[in-house]
Amino acid sequence: MLNLAVMLETSARAVPDRVAVVLGDQELTYAELDAAARRVAGLLRSRGIEPGDKVAVSCPNLPWFPIVYYGILKAGAVVVPLNVLLKGREIAYHLADSEAKAYFCFEGSAELPLGQEGWSGFGETPGCENFFLMTAAPTEDSPITGAETLTAALAGRSAEFETVTTEADDTAVILYTSGTTGRPKGAELTHSNVTLNVLTCHKLFGEIEHDVHLITLPLFHSFGQIVQMNAGLASRATLVLLPRFDARSALALMQRRAVTFFAGVPTMYWALLEADAPDVDLPQIAKNLRMAGSGGSALPVEIHRRFAERFGVTILEGYGLSETSPVATFSPRGEEVRPGSIGRPVWGVEVDLVAKDWTPVQGADAIGEIVIRGHNVMKGYYRRPEATAEVVRNGWFRTGDLARRDADGWFYIVDRVKDMIIRGGFNVYPREIEEVLLTHPAVSMAAVIGVPHERHGEEIKACVVLAPGAALAEDELIAWCKDEMAGYKYPRLVEFLKTLPTNATGKILKRELRDAGTADAGAIEGAR
Repeated sequence: MLNLAVMLETSARAVPDRVAVVLGDQELTYAELDAAARRVAGLLRSRGIEPGDKVAVSCPNLPWFPIVYYGILKAGAVVVPLNVLLKGREIAYHLADSEAKAYFCFEGSAELPLGQEGWSGFGETPGCENFFLMTAAPTEDSPITGAETLTAALAGRSAEFETVTTEADDTAVILYTSGTTGRPKGAELTHSNVTLNVLTCHKLFGEIEHDVHLITLPLFHSFGQIVQMNAGLASRATLVLLPRFDARSALALMQRRAVTFFAGVPTMYWALLEADAPDVDLPQIAKNLRMAGSGGSALPVEIHRRFAERFGVTILEGYGLSETSPVATFSPRGEEVRPGSIGRPVWGVEVDLVAKDWTPVQGADAIGEIVIRGHNVMKGYYRRPEATAEVVRNGWFRTGDLARRDADGWFYIVDRVKDMIIRGGFNVYPREIEEVLLTHPAVSMAAVIGVPHERHGEEIKACVVLAPGAALAEDELIAWCKDEMAGYKYPRLVEFLKTLPTNATGKILKRELRDAGTADAGAIEGAR
């Protein structure tokens, strides 16, 4: 028997008066957070939610998120976190696909009218019977006609509630994939999947008496939700929430709240390094910071080096997916870090490389697709046995990511299978080119994509953000690349952008760059 809510409950018994969650000047202790979650559990029970029912939640990084998340778990139900950027039609799809019986939605803002979109999606989903609107100010009336506020629904409700007993292999959370290849699918993670991944995180990160996490990654995503929220609360840490990542705000919070633990994706680390924050005491931040972790996509070696120089902490890289709860590999503490590597398999997990036909790829530095087997692999895609069978065989999960493994068993991401460029019959890995581009003094960030080409099939294009104050012409950068790379690798196309498109988790959206950059690639000559 196991319920993921134990992550909060055990800490609430041990340190009831310690601050668990911070948002601006608002603070909730462990006792207050646990009591609020119990009230939500009681509410769900009173509205007919049974163990195993699905309950969706749309909420940014606000105290409401852990309150509702653990309330759902305490009721024995399944949490279905939704991306806060979804529109009404997309929300309706997720509610129907997950068979959600209830839906908690934050009201949002003028720029992000999440409540209106959520109410619209709820109205299109007959099977979802309960809608609770989380308002920015708890005492406010509902700004949406007909929508019940969560505050009103909880009014007068007792905090007495006994957590429902669930089995280790019962589904705890359904995390929807980004849907880059078709409609989003819900990865079912069990109570055991997440609990063992949380315990593994403790082994990986080490523990101190009182960690302070800055959470900038969205809590609806596996990284922020499991690696920081669940693992942080289980270790009795204080979670400092930042609803929307902004480098200057993040640095200010790191100083004000004496943050010891930061985790982010590469674009966040890049932004921290580029931020103009003259009022921030970087030496003080560096003194407090004990741990920095990166995941989501490969971290450029140049960013690795610059962050260590400025903040005095070596970023430890890891790798995982929603389908693997999420952590599968990590760079071990206490060992010399190998920049560019995602580390070795974590405790209880096997990682291998295979060819397209699932046969193992042999030899050091040979490139293959990552497959993963262990306690972290999902139960399957909800109501999609065919899709599950396509990616899972004999317990091994096929990731879609290409990597190599050195002679010591450290893995290095090469690229996504779908991002690999085939130019004139040669395989070109964008990440390799991006690493070289970032060594140019005028280049701040870069993303490399393939665009259609009549003669070569695909041509290589670099989308580049220049460093502040830098000036560089396209032909100058192309000539530099030609000197630095093999003839079939260097970009023949360069586009300078003010910023690169990213999703809610900070990953660069290469699909958007490809969609915008296919126009005249076939006319480019001199591509030999």
